[in-house]
Amino acid sequence: MASSSLPLGGSSSQPKNNMTNMVGGIILKTPEYLRRLFNVPQMDLDYTFWQMINLCISPSRVYRTTKYHKQTKNQWARDDPAFLFVLMIFMMISTFAYSICFHHTGFGSYVKAVVYAVCIDFLLVGVIVSTVNWYVANTYLRIESGSSGMTTDQHVEWLYAFDVHCNSFFPLFMILYVVQYFGLFIFLRDGFPSLFFANLMYAASISYYCYITFLGFDVLPFLQHTLVFLYPIALVIIALVLFLIFKINISQLIMKSYFD
Repeated sequence: MASSSLPLGGSSSQPKNNMTNMVGGIILKTPEYLRRLFNVPQMDLDYTFWQMINLCISPSRVYRTTKYHKQTKNQWARDDPAFLFVLMIFMMISTFAYSICFHHTGFGSYVKAVVYAVCIDFLLVGVIVSTVNWYVANTYLRIESGSSGMTTDQHVEWLYAFDVHCNSFFPLFMILYVVQYFGLFIFLRDGFPSLFFANLMYAASISYYCYITFLGFDVLPFLQHTLVFLYPIALVIIALVLFLIFKINISQLIMKSYFD
């Protein structure tokens, strides 16, 4: 494991058969993972809630248990979809609360809000982000076998990249879906204080998402230069400054797009 801000290392010419094998692994493992999503009695909910709490207060502690999972299950990714299941339930509940708050009590309005929040904001965007991170990690950040003491070729599992997204998304959910809900009377007002705190809330949540993403890939011993996952924070800071200068309240924009 090497966290460095040096130019990206590793091989940028990933062998075609290696990438084919990784894609094949995704196709084989994903149906089994989805099947377990409907087997609630077999889910380890206690461990899931432990992870969620620690992702908010001590995320590095969560990733230390990932090493143990690799030793016992011989894979980095979770084989239990409980985290995904619970997070989607939480999002449906919070969407229901927002729908009531904005007087969108019709069933169709609620379903539309759930589709936007769960299917698009969380799942679709998550699949895209996970795939990009998975590709970048395997193509540019992976330490080749035989170097730095690595004796076998290892790669990032796509399901692990999606796990990292889920982990990173939960604190963001707590800030933007829970904290924001109870502070709507502040964030939706006109004036600079509301503008500042609303935009700062979004900037902080996205930056924390990037930080937990960095931790998730940094724990893998066969990756190098993982600080690249922190680089988007610089863009977040620039966007924050621009939004403040042009007096754009992100909270107002998001609420209008969902419930106007």
